[in-house]
Amino acid sequence: MRIVVIGASGLMGGRVTDALRARGDEVLAVGRREPDDSGFADARWTAAEGPLPKGITAGADAIVNLAGAPVAGKRWTDAYKREIRDSRVETTGAVAESFGWEEGPSVLVNASAVGYYGATDDEVDETNGSGEGFLARVAEQWEQAAQGASDRGARVVMLRTSVVLDPRGGALEPIRRATKLFAGGPIAGGRQWFPWIHHADATGLILHALDRETLTGPINLVAPEAVRQARFAKALGRALNRPAVIPTPGFALRLLFGDGAEVLTTGVNAVPAKAREEGYTFIHPDLDGALAEIYGD
Repeated sequence: MRIVVIGASGLMGGRVTDALRARGDEVLAVGRREPDDSGFADARWTAAEGPLPKGITAGADAIVNLAGAPVAGKRWTDAYKREIRDSRVETTGAVAESFGWEEGPSVLVNASAVGYYGATDDEVDETNGSGEGFLARVAEQWEQAAQGASDRGARVVMLRTSVVLDPRGGALEPIRRATKLFAGGPIAGGRQWFPWIHHADATGLILHALDRETLTGPINLVAPEAVRQARFAKALGRALNRPAVIPTPGFALRLLFGDGAEVLTTGVNAVPAKAREEGYTFIHPDLDGALAEIYGD
């Protein structure tokens, strides 16, 4: 297949690009900066320029759109909230407008987030509706923008992604650093759910979404083993040979990150119902095994 990957310079974009090329697919990596010797991007494009030019999409079978500003580890000012939203919704809307012509792609695999469900203690799967809060509203608008490609005849899959466990960085890195410095432990009491997935399974599910012609709509990118944050902290401590007992109060995070603290202080018990229905076999289904693969000797 010929696949356009948007956000290829990001953590998951790089993983997906490498995996696609490793299996023999032709990949056109698209980024916000001009291509250079780094190899992160083959072409430059931003949503401000309108739909993807036909020079990028001509002959492509699918587009994987993973673009979006980071939500974790940032203070959510009003300006940054706009960036979070626009980097997802506006970009996806422009990508959706790139579908519907004869020589263009017919599949869109688009990023989303389990934040779609809002903060909830109840188990949720892809049949549940959207929840409350800023991230839920953004995710709902994000998915609505992706559905614009469906209106133009494309098969659309929305990746409701959880915390991706990846040694290269991402949301796991600041938690790892704190734990290595003997500062790991329960956050805001640790009772909130901590949805997670190993990077190999996140990549695997994205490729599965590309290949599985019956797969449409949302799919939760979460591991089968649901854990609460305190349980995750203890497992990470074991993997790093560090204690994980120092609590971090929620008010301290709110002072540091403002509304952005909700990424750490709230959670959702999302389950991978559709992944199971569509025949995906998890490589790392349990937390201790996943962390051992990442941090083991």
